[in-house]
Amino acid sequence: MPGKAAKVVISERQQKILQEFSRSRSESKMISQRASIILAAFAGDANQDIAVEVGLERKQVGLWRRRWRDSWEQLTRLECLETGKLRSAIRETLSDAPRSGCPGTFTGAQVCQILAVACERPSNSGRPITHWTQKELRDEVIKRGVVESISESQVGRYLREAALKPHRRKMWINTKEKDPEVFQQQVETVCETYQQAAERFEEDGTHTVCCDEMTGVQALERGAPDQDVSPGKVARQEFEYTRHGTTTLIGNWDVVQGITFAETIGPTRTEEDFVAHIKQTVAADAEAPWVFVVDCLNIHWSASLVEWIAGECEPDRPLGKKRAVRRLEMSGHTSRVSVRSGASHPVRVSAQTQLLVESDRSGVRHRHEKSHSPRQLHLGDRLGRKAASVLDLLQ
Repeated sequence: MPGKAAKVVISERQQKILQEFSRSRSESKMISQRASIILAAFAGDANQDIAVEVGLERKQVGLWRRRWRDSWEQLTRLECLETGKLRSAIRETLSDAPRSGCPGTFTGAQVCQILAVACERPSNSGRPITHWTQKELRDEVIKRGVVESISESQVGRYLREAALKPHRRKMWINTKEKDPEVFQQQVETVCETYQQAAERFEEDGTHTVCCDEMTGVQALERGAPDQDVSPGKVARQEFEYTRHGTTTLIGNWDVVQGITFAETIGPTRTEEDFVAHIKQTVAADAEAPWVFVVDCLNIHWSASLVEWIAGECEPDRPLGKKRAVRRLEMSGHTSRVSVRSGASHPVRVSAQTQLLVESDRSGVRHRHEKSHSPRQLHLGDRLGRKAASVLDLLQ
């Protein structure tokens, strides 16, 4: 006589996921079939009827009912504590249990050696490639005698299991700062600037702006107009084009508002171009404070930029003579720049910059060194009384 069928209980969230699995075209057929079994059992159908509906034996239907019953308490607990993991947990419940299978063809030591080769550069093995492919990796491990033979697909499986992607590469830049403590301080300063951007904008309308350039943009003119999209056809673009040289884009990204504005497009990216771009940007809201975050390109900490900011502070004040100076130790003070009469603006420009002053601090001039750490230019409206408030440290 047939035994009593296992009782199936599911929550609303579990039912929704099971319905998605049962209708899914991306899930495996086994997962969809077993999800349908659980839903039918929850609806009160008998095992015999469910077996006919899904095309399995009655005993197999009973097996998956019991599997769900035994796992339901754990799934419910996971649903309450970590909802994001419920889908993968249900998929694991409906999957086949681990099987012993046949003995592995390759030992653990051999697999580790294959992965170690994948972590090496191909040039170390004398191969004229920059990235490993599964074929090249297979040939290399066979050549070294790690294994006698192995398929490309097996190599790919080992790489996926180890989460290794030797065929991919991302761009990276290393810091030139040798002192890790100084670098950490610079990173924290930059992060604090971004974190305080929204608060500053709410308080006094301070614009925190990321500024960078894109050079070598090709100015192309197509030989014929584009053809519009039509039923059964996608839009078409003329292949032939005429070159009109290259251009440079200097862009601004408002960190708080999430918009680009006051872009500059021109043929070059010179010291004068960047100063003109900063002037144009500040003019967009002449009454508001501005904070610029830029990289360490030389035009971002040029003499012209310092002279312009100093001129906006106190136009009649001389910057002093070059060479007849001594180093001014800066410590990240905060001051403001009077851009126009009656308006006070902090204009900060991140740069590898070193400001020096006369021995009597009667004048300020600009100097730069490649080895100096990145700084943030920050001129004050009381430059005569507070020459030490000229620079604020920032990456």
